[in-house]
Amino acid sequence: MKAISRWLDRFCYNHPNFGIPNLMKFIVIGNVLIYFLDMFSQGYASWAFGFDPGLILQGQVWRLVTFIFVPESSGFILWFVLTTLFYYYIGNALERQWGTARFTVFYGLGVILNIVLGFLLDISVSMYYVNMSMFFSFATLYPDMMVMLYGILPLKVKWLAWLDAAIFAYSIFSYLRMGLWTYALMPVVAILNYFIFFWDDLMGTIRRTGERAAYRTRPQTINFKKAQKQVKEHKGYLHKCAVCGITDADDPNMEFRYCSKCNGYYCYCMKHINNHVHVQ
Repeated sequence: MKAISRWLDRFCYNHPNFGIPNLMKFIVIGNVLIYFLDMFSQGYASWAFGFDPGLILQGQVWRLVTFIFVPESSGFILWFVLTTLFYYYIGNALERQWGTARFTVFYGLGVILNIVLGFLLDISVSMYYVNMSMFFSFATLYPDMMVMLYGILPLKVKWLAWLDAAIFAYSIFSYLRMGLWTYALMPVVAILNYFIFFWDDLMGTIRRTGERAAYRTRPQTINFKKAQKQVKEHKGYLHKCAVCGITDADDPNMEFRYCSKCNGYYCYCMKHINNHVHVQ
């Protein structure tokens, strides 16, 4: 996984002009066209352009591409508009952050994995889980961004991502419970695409979390915090500026630093850390 992630990073870096600019614009246009064709053909357009391994092998090769444009929200028009605009927004945000080459490779890899899965298991696949993995990517890059759920409820993107993860897990469990293990692989393949692109970031996060947990439980850290607490309880403060005498009890928002150039353990507030005579 790590080797694939590094290779893709190098490829995108070495080929900055690779890809399709404004890719999501073309995806959305295709979604809208097929949605309205469905309205006048009782869903025939989605069937004619959807992925079907048997029909593709019989010569209907256009389905290898057109299934990308088949909308998932083929019912209530307001829901279709909301989901389409949302994926258009996050797709453009990812392209601005990553660049055209990286975003095109990300989306294209999701398409290829879907096609391979469809032929190997002889099943119909769609872009539903790939779009959801695209949202995972957006939430990883912008976890604290606020969005309006249904245009009413403000939520941080990271909480919606956890809901997204729950839907993934529920889908996998439901398929397995019904014995449809082949369909259970669709969300797995989609999330695999996400892991490939965020492998280094995820491993770095796990490593930093482990290091912070180890630091907090070290005897030295525990003893230092106990000593700080005892000093504060005895004096009424923990830090005191050696110049003006202000303490963290006087101003809880004031930051204090210890000067490495002074001969001793001298503490200074932010006003005097760079404006004091060094003790020698």
